[in-house]
Amino acid sequence: MAARGAYAKGIAKREEILTTALEVIARNGYRKTSIRDLAAAVGLSQTGLLHYFDTKEQLFAEVLRKRDEMDAVTFAADPDRPDARPDVVEAMVRVVRHNADVPGLVQLYAQFSTEAAEPGHPAREYFQQRYDSFRQMVAGAIREKQSAGELPAALEPEMIANLLMAASDGLQTQWMLDGSIDMAGHIAYLWERVIRE
Repeated sequence: MAARGAYAKGIAKREEILTTALEVIARNGYRKTSIRDLAAAVGLSQTGLLHYFDTKEQLFAEVLRKRDEMDAVTFAADPDRPDARPDVVEAMVRVVRHNADVPGLVQLYAQFSTEAAEPGHPAREYFQQRYDSFRQMVAGAIREKQSAGELPAALEPEMIANLLMAASDGLQTQWMLDGSIDMAGHIAYLWERVIRE
């Protein structure tokens, strides 16, 4: 019984670390957040913090995964139509709009997405799964709209999904260099052009 209690406490502490890290990185930025800062924020030593994660990179990859989980819950439904079925692209636009409020997490995502191209990087699997999941979700939503006659049958769902993700990632980089870029507005504009095709 004690093992279960210890296991449950370990899971709870890991979740506390990830939730706190999200807040600290969003506020301070990825480059300005150290393991020491995160450890202090959750009342642990650096060694104690890294007991829950193999490496600093794994910790930050899990922070990104936690961010995605929280965004999926927070931004899936349209606040103006809470009972309506969530629209995947509209939810994406809401997430991208929110990203402008958490520049440190955008910086972490951009940095790690580039580093994850290197085989063996702790975030590689996360990004592969993320891109695959996004592609399937958006392509599936496009196919449903095509079947309902709401989108042209000539659209290639996977290509559109890949282009939306590429546009989002590229806009984040531009926004980090020029904060006046309206990332969400650009994605919404692109989608409007696609559905009018």
